[in-house]
This record gives sequence, C-alpha cells and structure tokens, in this order.
Amino acid sequence: MAEQQDVISVLVTDHREVEQMFAELDTMIGAIDERPKTLAEQVVIELVRHAVAEEAYLYPAVREHVEGGDELADRETAEHAEAEETMKRLEKLEPGDEDFWPVMEKLMREIRHHVQEEEGELFPKLRASCSAEELTELGAKVERAKKVAPTRPHPSAPDKPPFNKLLAPGAGLVDRLRDALTGRGKS
Repeated sequence: MAEQQDVISVLVTDHREVEQMFAELDTMIGAIDERPKTLAEQVVIELVRHAVAEEAYLYPAVREHVEGGDELADRETAEHAEAEETMKRLEKLEPGDEDFWPVMEKLMREIRHHVQEEEGELFPKLRASCSAEELTELGAKVERAKKVAPTRPHPSAPDKPPFNKLLAPGAGLVDRLRDALTGRGKS
C-alpha cells in the first residue's frame, strides 16, 4: 500500500492538476467546439470535490490549530463561495455562448488567486502549527471526502461542519448518478 500523503501534498497536487487544465484552456480561448466544454466540466468536478474536502477538514483544522485561523478560514470559505457561483454560471454555458469565455477566465483568475493565498499563507501556517502525523491524518480524511463529494456546484449548500459533512455525500451520490447518465466528466 502506498504511503499516505499529508494534507498539504494532497491539496497541492490538486492545485497542479487544475492548473494544467487551466493552461490547456488558455490555449483554447475563443474556441467553440466541444473540447473546451468537456475540459471546463472536468475543472468544475475537480474544484468542487477539492473545495468540499477543504471545507470539511482543512478549514476546521486551520481554525483549531492556526493563530488567526478563524479569519483565515472565513476568507478562504468566502472565496470558495464566490468561485462556486462562477462555476454555477459556467455550468449553464456552452463555448459558443458570448459569456462562456469571460466566465471561464473569471473562474481561472479566482482559483489562481485562491491557490496563491493557500500555498503562500495558509499551508505554511498550518505546517508550522500541526505535527506531521496530524497533517497525514488530515490528508487521509481529505482523500476520503473527495471520493464521495459532489461534482457539481451547490452554492446554497452548507460550507461548515457538521452540516456540510452530513449533506455532501448524498449530494455527491446524486451528482455522480447525473454525471453517469449524461456522460459529464468523461473525456
């Protein structure tokens, strides 16, 4: 069995995967074929799963262990909410729609800013405040949460424990069923 990564490694890996998709989308700006839509759907799936896992486990740990953690977690959660609204708008658009590329570019700016803040401020503070064992345990929890998390934006869903942990698996199941029926997220 592979060694479990700590939460920061898990989340940085997610960030790099999404950035690869953004870089590919950057080369397609203005395209109106199906590939940008398929890639945008994959971006949304990954971002939603990532955000749900962070809200369930990362931000509560930041609140508990990091000095000023409440303010930091609140800011990151607010950025998630803003990005989720953008993803909800994007979900309704097609690459040929006038708003598709401006909304996609807005999402990329929001996420790139968010990643920069997390990696530059939040992750170093968390690493300084938690033991390696705590970070590894959090990594395992985040990985498990991503497996059952929703794959579509739900802006009105709770984003703080305990309600997000209770509702996310059910929403995730429904989303994965919808994805299977529609073929969404399949390359």
